[in-house]
Amino acid sequence: MPVKMARNGDVELAYETFGAPGGQPLLLIMGLGHQMLWWPDGFCEHLVRAGFFVARFDNRDSGLSTHFDHTATDDKWWKSLLGRGAPPPYGGDDFVRDALAVMDALGWVSAHIAGGSMGGGICQALAADHPSRVRSMTTLVCMPASTSLGGLRHLRFGPILAMARKRYAADAESQQQRLVDLFRALASPGRPFDERWARDVARRSHARRPFDPRAERRQLAAGRRRGRSVDFGRITAPALVVYGEDDPLVRPSGSKALARKIKGAKLIGYPGMGHELPAHVWADLAGEMARLATIRS
Repeated sequence: MPVKMARNGDVELAYETFGAPGGQPLLLIMGLGHQMLWWPDGFCEHLVRAGFFVARFDNRDSGLSTHFDHTATDDKWWKSLLGRGAPPPYGGDDFVRDALAVMDALGWVSAHIAGGSMGGGICQALAADHPSRVRSMTTLVCMPASTSLGGLRHLRFGPILAMARKRYAADAESQQQRLVDLFRALASPGRPFDERWARDVARRSHARRPFDPRAERRQLAAGRRRGRSVDFGRITAPALVVYGEDDPLVRPSGSKALARKIKGAKLIGYPGMGHELPAHVWADLAGEMARLATIRS
């Protein structure tokens, strides 16, 4: 699929599409530090068969989109998480404007949106701040978007600390192994790990843009420094809140708390799903999202 570019001011945003323009428009928003390739191609194809015209994109500071290397910081990840590091070069609202810029480039006045992890937080802000642009919202493996430190109770810090202790050489093979190890750490411990897929995506990701931990920390800091929490009362789009029952990073309590905040939201927990999107949930999830889309098309 050819990669195209959208623009939000000076920021270029790489995106690509699946399916035909006649389908229901659906924008997929990726999470912290990951490129759009981590939305599995197979899942995107399931969505196309369910009736969607799908777009996925690289957030700023990831993949082929604009990076902010000139503002690199040496802040530790925990400072970014707590919002105590150096001010980032952009804010949480910029992620929302980036998503709108991709929609504008595609000619979408409104669209269905879906986001995983941090991408789910971006979805929440987008649906609350721009309700007329959102037809439906699906959030995956995330918790309520908030500037409060109280939300951190929904996180399990084991995988974060384990990855923070590991060291990798700068060569391509080592950096690709880092991505594989990260995805393994976030996958369900109760199901076989799809290492072949993880290695393929790690290789493709590294070829597009090597992983930069400073960029990840800038994204994290921007999300923590949005300056205001989401006004959930302004979310009027039909909502689906999805979590993995085996998520090693975000506790099920996070998604359950989010579902309680959104009027009429449907909550689904998948067995054997971690902080990921494994193949065994693709068909059912695509069907659930298609049913959600019929509520407001």
